[in-house]
Amino acid sequence: MGIRERLSGNEAAATAMKQINPDVVAAFPITPSTEIPQYFSTFVDNGVVDTEFIAVEGEHSAMSACIGAEAAGARAMTATSANGLSFMWEMIYIASSLRLPIVMSLVNRAVSGPLNIHCDHSDAMGVRDSGWIMLFSETNQEAYDNLLMAHRIAENKNVMLPLMVCQDGFITSHAIENIILEKDDEVKKFVGTYNPEHYLLNPDEPIAVGPLDLQGFLFEHKAQQNEAMKAAKQVILDVAADFEKWTGRKYGLFEKYKLDDAEIAIVCMNSTAGTTKFVVDQLREKGIKAGLLKIRVFRPFPTEEIAQALSHLKAVAVLDKADSLNAAGGALYEDVASAMYQSGAQVPLVNYVYGIGGRDTRADEIESVYNDLLDIKYAGKVDDPYRYLGLRREGDK
Repeated sequence: MGIRERLSGNEAAATAMKQINPDVVAAFPITPSTEIPQYFSTFVDNGVVDTEFIAVEGEHSAMSACIGAEAAGARAMTATSANGLSFMWEMIYIASSLRLPIVMSLVNRAVSGPLNIHCDHSDAMGVRDSGWIMLFSETNQEAYDNLLMAHRIAENKNVMLPLMVCQDGFITSHAIENIILEKDDEVKKFVGTYNPEHYLLNPDEPIAVGPLDLQGFLFEHKAQQNEAMKAAKQVILDVAADFEKWTGRKYGLFEKYKLDDAEIAIVCMNSTAGTTKFVVDQLREKGIKAGLLKIRVFRPFPTEEIAQALSHLKAVAVLDKADSLNAAGGALYEDVASAMYQSGAQVPLVNYVYGIGGRDTRADEIESVYNDLLDIKYAGKVDDPYRYLGLRREGDK
């Protein structure tokens, strides 16, 4: 039986970390993720956990410390946002290339510049090709649950890749919601202990970590990372199945909301899904067959499954809370479009970049997207696939 509580998303993440009780947490404060290591440091100070907490001088050092700890055979975690993730950038790639299953709580925030401390997904999208598994969370409950599942996924012998759990800065990180927490002893039983096969402090197997890797092997090692990412998809589903047996809460690669009989649908990630569900319910009351596909697993990208889920629709809109600045759509749109093309599903597809720098996205704006989809459905084609939602134009107040 779970424990009913009221927590912010940051408190939920810190609570999950407390219950996991990792060997090492290294972190540097940055808005809006600061509260996660702040809360966790109180658990350390009060003796609730026996984690070695490393207060470093910057995020590059935070990820470096996690890499060193994980390479030595310890379970390591961290948290950051936006520019902090950018400062980690070099070490983010090193962590994945060394196949170290570090777990990070990433509280999404706009990357400078200009300076902005509010939510969009530019930080996560900036490292989408770095070799990290990426899970997205609509609510604080999902952020908590994703963190409880994270180590089971990342540490699987067929995966051994770092993993980040994303949630929207301020929107969920600071908003207090009802949540169901699991008991500490049950969490520890579910997560299990970390028993790495290869690690630096094993006296019976001397190894080198991070050696020079030139033309003779780097290509093959990158292919191995990609195979591990492919394997992660089934591991994510297997861990989710065990999680459902334990808690009753069900997770997949994505969530289909009133999608099976829908004619038009939106694809989005994180907290925007909540607003979209509200709009879908309103449209259904009017007899409009609207639906939603909420992406939970962004890396590995569930290409075949998404294409199948969307193949029956008359028109689809993909919402990106970050702009790739490539004049060809956002990152999520590109992946969905590729999936649809490879599957042969001829569904009209349109992209909306929205919410940059934390701009509010209202229910009426989401409804306007569905109205556009109705027009596309009747026309059977898309004339302008790359659009903005909520952008002020010249002359607007």
